[in-house]
Amino acid sequence: MEENASPLVVVDAANVVGSVPDGWWRDRRGAAERLRDRLAADGVPGRPGPLEVVLVVEGAARGVDSVAGVRVESAPGSGDDHIVELVARTAGDRPVLVVTADRGLRRRVVELGAEVAGPRTVRPV
Repeated sequence: MEENASPLVVVDAANVVGSVPDGWWRDRRGAAERLRDRLAADGVPGRPGPLEVVLVVEGAARGVDSVAGVRVESAPGSGDDHIVELVARTAGDRPVLVVTADRGLRRRVVELGAEVAGPRTVRPV
């Protein structure tokens, strides 16, 4: 692991947005943009920077633009598979935190050496 490598935080947008029943299903793209903007403004509470934050979107939320502080990646297929690919490419190079409540995804990324946290880490209720 690189000594000065900033941690990578990968956020499962669909899972985090879906964790609060606030009408997100009416505008999935808008919900992903609001999450992106919250991450850009607030960072990841309890995780001092610098951090590299990647928001992975899929489905109707594809095409959300990146902003300063948050890179948005549109998964070409499954968002979970894309997150696993990101973690696999980074594994061992620096600390990785994946934010999701998806049990299957959590298991897959932990096997690659990532830490996991639930949606409330970035989206308090």
